Amino acid sequence: MAENQGEVGSTQRRVRSGEDFDIIIGFLGFWAVVLLAVTVWMEVTAQPALGWALGLLVTLLALYGMIRLRRRLPGRTGTRRR
Repeated sequence: MAENQGEVGSTQRRVRSGEDFDIIIGFLGFWAVVLLAVTVWMEVTAQPALGWALGLLVTLLALYGMIRLRRRLPGRTGTRRR
């Protein structure tokens, strides 16, 4: 009976890295929504919103870049074992 000695094949690493990209995309998406809400609130209440809007822009550009990079990786194929 051969045991896996902690070695992970290149295909498994690649699938796992795709899942990591999904997590980062979700994280950036959450903060984009938060920054959008804060920016809108600051504009509605007539407070300075330039910093919030620039933060939103940076977050959206990072999100766009991560989605483009994610398309190059394979889809999730692993299943969870119980």
